[in-house]
Amino acid sequence: MPRLTIDTAYLTEQLKALLTIPSPTGYTDTVVRHVAKELERLGLKVELTRRGAISALRQGSRRASARAVVSHLDTLGAQVKRLKENGRLELVPIGHWSARFAEGARCMIFSDAGTYRGTILPLKASGHTYNEEVDSLPVGWPYVEMRVDALSRDLKELTRLGIDVGDTVAIDPQPEFLDNGFIVSRHLDNKAGVAVMLAAIKAMEDAGISTPVDTHWLFTIAEEVGVGAASILTPDIASMIAVDNGTSAPGQNSAEFGVTIAMADQTGPFDYHLTKKLVRLCQDEDIRYQKDIFRYYRSDSASALEAGHDVRTALITFGIDASHGYERIHMHALRSLSELITAYLTSPVEIERDRNFHAGLQGFTRQPDVEAAQELASDTNPAE
Repeated sequence: MPRLTIDTAYLTEQLKALLTIPSPTGYTDTVVRHVAKELERLGLKVELTRRGAISALRQGSRRASARAVVSHLDTLGAQVKRLKENGRLELVPIGHWSARFAEGARCMIFSDAGTYRGTILPLKASGHTYNEEVDSLPVGWPYVEMRVDALSRDLKELTRLGIDVGDTVAIDPQPEFLDNGFIVSRHLDNKAGVAVMLAAIKAMEDAGISTPVDTHWLFTIAEEVGVGAASILTPDIASMIAVDNGTSAPGQNSAEFGVTIAMADQTGPFDYHLTKKLVRLCQDEDIRYQKDIFRYYRSDSASALEAGHDVRTALITFGIDASHGYERIHMHALRSLSELITAYLTSPVEIERDRNFHAGLQGFTRQPDVEAAQELASDTNPAE
């Protein structure tokens, strides 16, 4: 089947829209509504869990051994830890990210009284006051505070605003979409993955493509705190591909171009057969790709496996520079991911045994163990 055309203008439009919606873990209702309505507009049947994880079904030729694609809607953020005597707020992070990237961030706090704007600043922010001490302050969340853009010169005035311990703080993304294809913003992890999935759905709907099995498009709401797809998987799903970011950094093989296929993360190797199939599809469809392993990383699939789901999992990523900070990606990777997703979902099911929850040995997969052929040099002249 010819490779489907991905509408990159639509992908960009959706990513821009997603980035405008604050969605730190625990404050995701608005982004859930946005994505659910877009999925319905594209023609999919949408269901939500109690807390708001989305499952959108696109029917295929059969239900058994269904496939799933998953991204997460939640992002990093912060919460109010303490109201301080100087009228500012002590914060703790939502998700794992460095206070180094919090310093100077513009942000919004959601209180019972409404939203307030503010800035996260180091405790010693004024060079005119602290001189060289502004450069010697340690890095860490105890060394930053949120300055609220409202009358809050002391604890009494701060309390009057209605701000309280536990209130959620969303960090401004400050996105830039450059003409050369680079995109710079916070929260590309994983708003970009969501946009990739929406673009893949649109391409399949526009082309009227049928698939051999049902496809479950899953969008989770708490991946940044370690809760992924465990609560939304159904028993008929035999394989699941997570779409997330791959870390482009020294010592890593990820790239900001093409698809980066993860071979393992900190939870262990991904499914051998599913990962091999994705590599083969990249080769067959002439989709640029590279492989990588992530040592300090877990994706939506981790919680599903830890919860005991018997599902094949794989992770495909867009290379991202400075993950969990001011992130940078390239449109080439996003388009490549959408192309791979559509190629996978339209490909034949190769492991028919997976349609059964339990079965005998017949039809079980095989992993190669044949010794590799080698061209050996002469015993008398090893250099030959």
